[in-house]
Formats: sequence, C-alpha cells, structure tokens
Amino acid sequence: MSYELNDKINNLIPYEPIEGDYSIRLDANECTLGYSEDFMKIVDKAVHSVEFNRYPDPVCLKLRKSFADYYEINCKNVTVGNGSDELIFLIESAFLQKGDRLSVLSPDFSMYEFYSGITENPCVKFQKNPDLSIDVDKLISHINDNKISALIFSNPCNPTAQGMLKKDVIKLLNSVNALVVLDEAYMDFWNEDNSLLKDVDKYSNLIVLRTASKALGSASLRLGFAVSCEKISRALSAVKSPYNVNSISQAIGAQLYRNKEFLKNQTKTIVENTKSLYNELVRLSKMTENFFVYPTKTNFVLVKTDFAKEIWDFLKTKSVAVRYMGEYIRISTGTEKEINAVISAIEQFISER
Repeated sequence: MSYELNDKINNLIPYEPIEGDYSIRLDANECTLGYSEDFMKIVDKAVHSVEFNRYPDPVCLKLRKSFADYYEINCKNVTVGNGSDELIFLIESAFLQKGDRLSVLSPDFSMYEFYSGITENPCVKFQKNPDLSIDVDKLISHINDNKISALIFSNPCNPTAQGMLKKDVIKLLNSVNALVVLDEAYMDFWNEDNSLLKDVDKYSNLIVLRTASKALGSASLRLGFAVSCEKISRALSAVKSPYNVNSISQAIGAQLYRNKEFLKNQTKTIVENTKSLYNELVRLSKMTENFFVYPTKTNFVLVKTDFAKEIWDFLKTKSVAVRYMGEYIRISTGTEKEINAVISAIEQFISER
C-alpha cells in the first residue's frame, strides 16, 4: 500500500525566492533602512524580557494596544496574525463555506488566489483596466452578478502600485453583501485619508489588513494585523490558533509601535526615496521605446517593457536583484546608494542594447 497526495496539493510547487547572493536586494518590497543603534538597544531589552519557558500571550494584548495607539484605533478591533499571510489563509478558510465563491482582482497579490485553491473555494477573477485602474461600478456588478461571498484585494496594490480612493471603497462596501477584505499593507506610503482603518465599526462586511513588514521595516518578525468590527474580530479570535504569534515578535513589535516619531520619519524617507527612484526611471524611459513607468503609491515602482527578462538578467550580473514578472519588472525602493546603483545599471543596459 502507498499513500497518494490529493489533487489540490499534488502538483504544488514550494515558494522559491530568487537564488544567489546579491549585494543589492530590491525584489521583495522590504524596507532597506534598518533600525537605528538606539532602537536596537530597545529590541535587545525586549528580547531579554521574554520568558522562554512560557507560551506566548494568546491575545497579544500589549502588541495590540501598541498597534492601536499608533494608528489611533480601538485595540478591541485588532487581531494579530503570524504575518498577513496567516490571516489571509485564516479568513478564506473560516469565513468561506464549501461552494462559496471568492473574488480577486487581476493583477494583484498572488497568494489571495493560491489560498483559495487550498480551501477549495472557486476563485473568480476581475480584470483591471488596461492602465491597471479599477472600475468600481463594474467591480460591484461583478460581485453581485457572480454571487461572490468574499472579495480580497490590496490597496494600494501589489504589484501595480496603484490605489483606489476611499470614496470608491465605501461605495463598494455599501453596494455588496460580500465580505470585503482590504489589504492595506502599503497604505503607510500613500495617504491615510484613503484608509478604512478607522471606519471598521461602520461596516459589518469589512476587514482591513496591515503589516509590520513594509513601512515599519520588520519583515523578520512576521506580524500581521486584521482590523474589523467587534463581531468579526471575535470570530477571528475564535478560529485562530491560540499561540500563533511568538513571544519575541510580540515583545519587539510592542516596542516598535511605541516609537511613532522614528517610524513616521522612516516612512517619510522611504516615500522620498521612492519618488527619486520613480523620477530616475521616468528619465530612463525617455532614452528608449517600450519602457513605461507606472506612477506609484507604494515603496516600489512597476515598469512595463518588452525587454523585462533581459534587464532582470543584466541586473543580476551586477549583483542587483529585482522582481521579474513577465512583461514587467518591479523595483523596490532602497537607500540612495542602492537606487543610484540600480539606475546606473539599467542606464548602461539601455545604452548598450
């Protein structure tokens, strides 16, 4: 007798990041600024406060309060996950029943659709406009006509770097019966006026996701946050694993969000660096054909070009890693030095082709 994998996992391929060692990594939308020496002392103190023989706080109370104070919201509305990925999978597996349809936008973060395959829920895609914008009226019709139970999308979007205005998100929420999961992982880089974070109590069908991995520069901690009305928050707390977030991440995260001035200044620097990266790429676009640079509301810039693969390969020879996505390349914001290096390399590629 032998055991056979079932059809839904038999042909799955494990996630494989770009291989090799690179001097400059601008492929994962990480924060490249790092912590200051003073903050590292705070981190060290937080780690030493952990009781390693005890299970983590199952409700992440100190972390939730710190996060809630940072964004000026009620901590009762906050559920913490082991990264947003855990929360996305948890939401899809718990809030959708057998046969319920999930809808995702295209293009968008690929893991939304991936998890629906694991939960065995039909996934119906909604295609964005050619300029990568979203027609909210068509999206509403799509949700209602296809009897969608849940919609999940990123705002601003990874990988398009575009954003949907708050008024359009509100129109969507008020026009559908579906659960709307709004992934605001990159909202810190745009404009908090377009966030629904402080409005979750107004909507019974809304979950807003946030992360410590982007603007806060703490991808290694794997901290994700779901913010929703009390009814949904209670359900999320009931279905999650009781000790899902380790004590070290909780301790560091709680300290991290208390350093509001440091984090706000860091975010401001990232936004300024992104503008510099965008402007330099626009300059390069004037040197060649078929090189379109999309405006950005995130910490990365998306470029559409017929020679994306060639640029990607060339950059690797310069020890620079960016994200290759078919006819697109996505370049994360780095330090001023890193931006100069990647721009110099692309300029060399264009001049020599």
